[in-house]
Amino acid sequence: MAPAPLTANRGIPIQDTERYAAISDNPVKEVSKEPISTFSADVDTGSYANVRRFLNQGRLPPVNAVRVEELINYFPLDAKLQAQKPHPFAVATEVVDSPWLQDAKLLRIVMEAQEQKKAQMPPANLVFLVDVSGSMSSPDKLDLVKQTLRLLTAQLRPEDKVSIVTYASGTEVVLQAASGRDKPSILAAIDKLKAGGSTAGADAMEKAYKIAKEHQLKDGINRILMATDGDFNVGTVDFATLKGRVAEQRKNGISLTTLGFGTGNYNEQLMEQLADAGDGNYSYIDSEKEAKKVLQQQLSSTLSTVASDVKIQVEFNPSTVSQYRLIGYENRVLKQEDFNNDNKDAGDIGAGHVVTALYEFVPQGKQGWLSPSRYQTAASKTDLSNEYAMVNVRYKPVSKSSSVLLSRPVNTGSLPLSGASSDTRFTVAVATYGQLLRGGDMVGKQSWDDVLRLAKGAQGKDAFGLRAEFIDLVGKTQSLSHQAP
Repeated sequence: MAPAPLTANRGIPIQDTERYAAISDNPVKEVSKEPISTFSADVDTGSYANVRRFLNQGRLPPVNAVRVEELINYFPLDAKLQAQKPHPFAVATEVVDSPWLQDAKLLRIVMEAQEQKKAQMPPANLVFLVDVSGSMSSPDKLDLVKQTLRLLTAQLRPEDKVSIVTYASGTEVVLQAASGRDKPSILAAIDKLKAGGSTAGADAMEKAYKIAKEHQLKDGINRILMATDGDFNVGTVDFATLKGRVAEQRKNGISLTTLGFGTGNYNEQLMEQLADAGDGNYSYIDSEKEAKKVLQQQLSSTLSTVASDVKIQVEFNPSTVSQYRLIGYENRVLKQEDFNNDNKDAGDIGAGHVVTALYEFVPQGKQGWLSPSRYQTAASKTDLSNEYAMVNVRYKPVSKSSSVLLSRPVNTGSLPLSGASSDTRFTVAVATYGQLLRGGDMVGKQSWDDVLRLAKGAQGKDAFGLRAEFIDLVGKTQSLSHQAP
């Protein structure tokens, strides 16, 4: 599935130096040995938009560009969930028959944060950190960045403040703490942005954090929005050092959202990991339509946090489940002891965000991926035969340092996939698609045709046409996969 070489307009190959972190699919676990699975909640969606960009260019994406959980979490729910007070989000589960392995089941866990209207959002102190280096001088980079920032500026309220810091060979403060009511000044500063020079991103990040701190709003939104292709080549370029700096700054209450742009030299690993370290979210902007989704339709989700350090832990019942695997979240897996440790950082959830996790598991007495062990630990004497698992969610309310626990049992019994909710069926279609893009070792005999059939039957209301677009992308992928050597 190696992608075809990137070519210029005249068919001349051009250098492709895009960087992606290596991903190894989660292994199958035996419940008798490891009944507990723990991971950090993730609301990033950049992988989906980036995969879409490759497909629209007529190329299959690199395997490591495909993070299945980000594909799943790209799509809003068809059926809305009601927040379970006093918690700021709802948690629901559904168990269905797996289409991938005979006799296996799929457990879908979904969390949806309560919506927040723009007028209800706290005042915002925003710093636009914009890469204006020479590598950004193309329509899909700085031109699209400017379109994106104009969309965000249109959403500003009088109580909001905006600063703009740019970086190339040096750092420049273009605008500082302009009021949201002074949109003409903000738009004029955006319009003047031009690309040229090398990329000294680390120094500019320090400056952006300094300005954000100077104008920090107590009980408000304090966030840096970094727009770049991630191609740092001057100053501090060490990946671990940059992550460490961002992680240190989040302790001051200032978060970092990354907005990725461009092709050829795109550093996706940096963009995704910096957002994770900065308690923000990562989006890839491949079009004005995507910019509208992230910064107009989902503005409160992008900017306003309703729960921080959100961790999910699933304990499978050894009397009813023998094996399981987590689909995606490979770089979000935590140790069991991290769940109760309030000092351990995890993902934040914004207003209206949806987090979906999918497990495939094998009930006791059914053939799974692993051969049974001769000396399995005996199940508990307590009769829990009516439960498959217990789902635990731990999070910190906004501005709190101590976490809150929310628990939900998953009862035995399941629906045929055809009888599941449209959200679950569509989630399974996207998860199958993502795994096929990554090689398809664990999806049995499922094919692109099966993905299309399942997705079309679960399209639902599809208010923004995102599911219809996915169906179109599956068709493109199927065509490209038949052409691949």
